[in-house]
Amino acid sequence: MSQIRRALISVSDKTGVVAFAKKLAEQQIEIISTGGTYRVLQEAGIPVKGISEVTQFPEIMDGRVKTLHPKVHGGLLAIRDLETHRQQMEENGIEPIDLVVVNLYPFQQTIAKPDVTFAEAIENIDIGGPSMVRSAAKNHRYVTVVVDPSDYDTVAEQIAQEGNTDEETRARLAAKAFGHTAAYDALIAQYLHERISVRFPEQLTLTFEKVSALRYGENPHQQAAFYREPLAKAGQITSAKQLHGKELSYNNINDANAALEIVSEFTEPTVVAVKHMNPCGVGTGHTLDDAFQKAYDADPVSIFGGIIACNRPVEGTVAQKMKEIFLEIIIAPSFTEEALEILKQKKNLRLLQLETLADPNKGLKFQSVGGGLLVQETDVHQIRLEDCQVVTDREPTPAEWEQLLFAWKVVKHVKSNAIVLAKDSRTVGVGAGQMNRVGAAKIAIEQAGEAAKGAVLASDAFFPMRDTVEAAAAAGITAIIQPGGSIRDAESIEEANKHGIAMVFTGVRHFKH
Repeated sequence: MSQIRRALISVSDKTGVVAFAKKLAEQQIEIISTGGTYRVLQEAGIPVKGISEVTQFPEIMDGRVKTLHPKVHGGLLAIRDLETHRQQMEENGIEPIDLVVVNLYPFQQTIAKPDVTFAEAIENIDIGGPSMVRSAAKNHRYVTVVVDPSDYDTVAEQIAQEGNTDEETRARLAAKAFGHTAAYDALIAQYLHERISVRFPEQLTLTFEKVSALRYGENPHQQAAFYREPLAKAGQITSAKQLHGKELSYNNINDANAALEIVSEFTEPTVVAVKHMNPCGVGTGHTLDDAFQKAYDADPVSIFGGIIACNRPVEGTVAQKMKEIFLEIIIAPSFTEEALEILKQKKNLRLLQLETLADPNKGLKFQSVGGGLLVQETDVHQIRLEDCQVVTDREPTPAEWEQLLFAWKVVKHVKSNAIVLAKDSRTVGVGAGQMNRVGAAKIAIEQAGEAAKGAVLASDAFFPMRDTVEAAAAAGITAIIQPGGSIRDAESIEEANKHGIAMVFTGVRHFKH
């Protein structure tokens, strides 16, 4: 392989570019550059040739047209050991370009600004950059392409030692380059689709940025990694700051996300405990200490090894209580110094700080299936009292209404078939993911024990028959909230009236599979 003799550098992100260009110049590599990069290198005293000197054509249209020229792309795309290509290069005064260092206009950073205009966004769509990157990457048998400053040292070291990069490095960098331009185009397409309110385009292109490699997935024999959306909103699990503890696992992240989705339903001080994507305890109170005690009392067995999400700062008193049990993660807006001192005594306990909770309107949900992808809007429906219909002779009391709405917020996040029992602003029984609804109810009632008496029951979907109401009546449950809509609703209503149970229809179901 011949040596690298000519490089083209044109970068928006100028991190490390001067030091890298100096190393290239030390190897007697000719450097070509454009616009702002040209000025930066020139001011640093690095020998550099402007792109117009190469193309013999000025940069025009405010820089929109500068590198889209045969003397650039011919120098990148030529097959060096093909006689006809060499001959055509000579006939047209085209010299080979062996190294391309390009990163693109900051489109992502531009559209992330709250006051960005459409015109500004459009002007930050790079055309020449992706074209050069793709040309170089296509011809990586001969050309090295660099889109990430983190690769500068590796490339510079190989050039210094061998005069060129090795074949494996060029292949790796080419794959990275195509990934870079694909992600760039995907973000542009997403932005334009959102602007014209197209939620489900004919071709869905998604892009995510790698946060970290994970030790393994759901099980040790599965490899895994953690990615985030380029424009992920604050208040989501991807923006949490880890203050203490060992690294997060695949299951930790999944459970933490589930806990955050539940706690974001509440405005009053709330603590949510999650195990295996289901809430095992949810409590609200006047203080976080009170809320934690309720969440703990809801299921002191299942909370062991659980994930805790709080919507208020963690202080010393509640931290001491949390320290007494084995927890995997505690997520909170903040921790006082006293709380951190207490909780950091448990070296493996992960402490995550998330200063704000995201808006419930979180966009789309994705679920992979064999050979494809299911996409749906996030379930952000919020129950209102005026949406509810009392269908029984007895109306709920004000206290029952409060508990019914509390239970409804929780059951929305429990795997179907789902039943939640609530009392005194805490869950007392949760039946999750069962094949039939009465089975879920029996699990929740058994878990609640004596606490079922006087509790309310929430169901994520309608009752296909009266058996769930019968089980609730036998346990002493006084009020039920459910979607309604079964052809046998009359039977459930009749059964509720028989036992003096107040029943409310919401008209909305919350399946979660």
